[in-house]
Amino acid sequence: MLVAPPKTSYTQEFVKHIHQHHVWLTQGPSMAVFSQTVGTASTLSEVAILARTPEFRRLISDTASEESDNLVEMLEKHLQATNTSSAVLYSLAEIEDSILGEWKKSKPKPEYLLLTNKYLSNSREKNRINRLVQVAKNKNVKTRIVDAETAAGTRITQLGGLVCFTHSN
Repeated sequence: MLVAPPKTSYTQEFVKHIHQHHVWLTQGPSMAVFSQTVGTASTLSEVAILARTPEFRRLISDTASEESDNLVEMLEKHLQATNTSSAVLYSLAEIEDSILGEWKKSKPKPEYLLLTNKYLSNSREKNRINRLVQVAKNKNVKTRIVDAETAAGTRITQLGGLVCFTHSN
């Protein structure tokens, strides 16, 4: 979230700089998503006031949705891949085996763990899933809980609500 005072072009100049000099931030699998708004955020109290506005909440929601869409796009590429350097895992047991097990060079390493908020809240295995998510984060597996009502959440729900994709070392 980029915030700049009224009548300035700081956020536009920053984004332009990123696109010109740090293209890797805006393209590829680890791309960053930026949202811009007008306001002041120099102190914690100004940030707190800004964060309570409906516009800020909408921007955060839109940004998260865009990020989730990018993740689903990556997932789709893994689903369509014909090589054996990546795999898509759907069951809790095989995802646990991949994340909790020993990582060997010959075996694909978990890259992303995606699940919907509905899968997490409706699961009878909440403790097991929460442990899996925490271990994944500790092992630097990128983890996202996606709102089931978004387009990305709908796609992940079609795959069971929990999915992990891997890549070879």
